[in-house]
Amino acid sequence: MNHYHWNLLPNVPEEYIAIVPELPPLISKLLYNRGITDPSQAHLFFNPDERLSVDPFLLPDIHPAINRIYKALLSAESIAIYGDFDVDGITGTALLMRGFKALGANVTPYIPQRLNEGHGLNDSALDQLKNQGIKLVITVDCGVTAISPTENATRKGLDIIITDHHTPSEKLPSAIAVVDPKRSDSAYPFSELSGVGVAFKLLQALYHSIGNKKQLDKLFGLVAIGTIADMMPLIGENRYLVKKGLSLLRESPELGFKEMAQSAKIDISSLSPEDISWIIAPRLNSAGRLESAMISYKLLMAENTQEAQELASILEKKNIERQRLTSTALLKARKQVISRGIGPLLIVSDFSYPVGILGLIAGKLSSEYYRPVIAIKKGVKLSSGSCRSIPEFNIIRAISQCSSLLTHFGGHTQAAGFTLPTENLVNLERQLYQLANRELSGIELFPQLDIDTEIILDELDKDTFQAIQLMAPFGQCNPPPVFLSRCVKVADCCIMGNNGDHLRLKIKHGSNIWDAVAFGMGNRLLELKSSVDIVYNIELNKWGGEEKLRLNLLDFSADRQL
Repeated sequence: MNHYHWNLLPNVPEEYIAIVPELPPLISKLLYNRGITDPSQAHLFFNPDERLSVDPFLLPDIHPAINRIYKALLSAESIAIYGDFDVDGITGTALLMRGFKALGANVTPYIPQRLNEGHGLNDSALDQLKNQGIKLVITVDCGVTAISPTENATRKGLDIIITDHHTPSEKLPSAIAVVDPKRSDSAYPFSELSGVGVAFKLLQALYHSIGNKKQLDKLFGLVAIGTIADMMPLIGENRYLVKKGLSLLRESPELGFKEMAQSAKIDISSLSPEDISWIIAPRLNSAGRLESAMISYKLLMAENTQEAQELASILEKKNIERQRLTSTALLKARKQVISRGIGPLLIVSDFSYPVGILGLIAGKLSSEYYRPVIAIKKGVKLSSGSCRSIPEFNIIRAISQCSSLLTHFGGHTQAAGFTLPTENLVNLERQLYQLANRELSGIELFPQLDIDTEIILDELDKDTFQAIQLMAPFGQCNPPPVFLSRCVKVADCCIMGNNGDHLRLKIKHGSNIWDAVAFGMGNRLLELKSSVDIVYNIELNKWGGEEKLRLNLLDFSADRQL
């Protein structure tokens, strides 16, 4: 387990000390650290509303996309929604299915199976859809790099509209439309929409064109789930979409989501982004990792309680199985890391790794060792890889430089995936090791913990906590505020959790005693001294009908010097 390099952010310049004069100066500091430097920005940050919603007609190719959809609706053509198998793709598929069904469209969903089809568009699936009488395929969260499958489908008379949010290659697919805010020629001012976010904007353009905007209000919950699960930055338009979506999920959730939340023991009335990231998303992903993501799709579309309960129960079981498989594979992967040595890039591969959990293996190892990691499921003829990286290394750029060895690849700067002939594995590993050694040479690979400000614990109370909550929802690019307090006393400490993975503490400052937890730090019990510096978030712990402020420790040290 890495300890962090503590980075205490600079003090706020005098002219920004009162960005929001009616709130404590601490809030101005937190806003400044997030790039909010004037009252009007702060007001919109605290109250993200429709002013943040961008005109969907600024998206590239949106006009030809809408024109082709009009034609399909007027002619009662058969339309397929082709989504990816992660939460972003599943929610986007459900969103377009709901939106198109409300317009009376003849529409069917298709989500490829991770285990035998892999990510994105594939020739076999498109041929199957054409044979079923489909005339138009609309993708969600995939397709922007699917040059060959799109060309093949077009040649056979199948029309394709691509909606995606991944980075395109230099050449775009020969589709009717490629709607992606990350296109280099895009006039859309916000490029960080999720896949379901782009699908929502397509539907928004369609509904606005026909003068029927009300139906869209029912779909914000799906947008929030997919945006949070895909770890998109909660700034700009995403902030509006997620805040409105969370409100909808708390107040009037769809049946499937409600049953899943109840099955996972979530208090839906106080649903948070963390609930979606750590509890809901793993369950929705579990079906696609082990079997078929259509189970999760059907749950989100469920229209009766019995069906929703049955599907939620299936997901619970899938999630437990996913956890078991991940634990087993991680034991083997850690042994590989140790035997190969810890260099700038870690690659683990085995014939036994389940394809569906490669990303989990890579993500866990990347977090533990603070290195870019590639986990590979080896096959006799074809192998598949999943990558997770760190800010210092752009993994999709590295993978792109090895494209001649790959049959398919795609992703983001810190997460990517690929398939390739197994015979190319040795050359791929060699090239990637060379790239990592060159790009990361001389860089100290150590995780950094940005600290908003140093405070005395007595400065924190429920009023301050409530003021901080005005900055919610928290997530990527708007993390929960991080504080540093020095020389606090450890009044009590013990391990907790089934395996002793966590710490429970009593922190004393002056006459006040705070409850604190340190998740994942059970192995650091002996590092605690009677007096320590702590870095933490503050949270409201609800237990036994009571609410009490609690410190969530991110790191601690008895001898740290900033």
